[in-house]
Amino acid sequence: MKKVIENGIIFIKELFKNDFSGHDFHHTLRVFKLASKIAEIENANVDIVKLAALLHDVDDIKLSPNTHKNKDNARKFLKESNIEENTINLIIEIISEISYKGKDTTPSKTLEGKCVQDADRLDAIGAIGIARAFAYGGNHNRVMYDPEIKPNLNMNEEEYRKSNSTTINHFYEKLFNLTSLMNTNAAKEIAKQREKYMEDYIKQFLDEWNGIK
Repeated sequence: MKKVIENGIIFIKELFKNDFSGHDFHHTLRVFKLASKIAEIENANVDIVKLAALLHDVDDIKLSPNTHKNKDNARKFLKESNIEENTINLIIEIISEISYKGKDTTPSKTLEGKCVQDADRLDAIGAIGIARAFAYGGNHNRVMYDPEIKPNLNMNEEEYRKSNSTTINHFYEKLFNLTSLMNTNAAKEIAKQREKYMEDYIKQFLDEWNGIK
């Protein structure tokens, strides 16, 4: 398994080398490390978690819409790595369940999926989460903030996917919802501190915007 993981790291580094949206190689590596840590604490199957974490974005609809439906990139890598079919299917299921989908969001069915889902969500909040939000917004030509544009707090999956709101609205439409969606106790503890950091940041941002500070 060690060699498969090493090859997986090489694979994602090449795949994401030109990504500047916050879904780059280093994002995946952070999710991989944090998911592995959570898996050990929660007594999950660490090998499954590591593979799913490494491959969780390789067929993301935002990054690879042509391979998203059948998870072609992930399947190809796992098959070429001689991973058993039932394990491949489990990993594909985990990857399919990870994404945030507005009010249609559901938790992963397996403990391993919960570990990966939590790690991915943790990387969306806190200091790095703030940086990633603005990187993604700039990469997609989104307005940083417009007080005339109000956040949509009750979007379903289709509405969320099509939304092109401001980056500040994204905090209210997704990021501030993630702590309550954490699956594992390990992730919940980390999320509390990161959410507080974001809350303080947004307060400071709005104070500066309005000329208060």
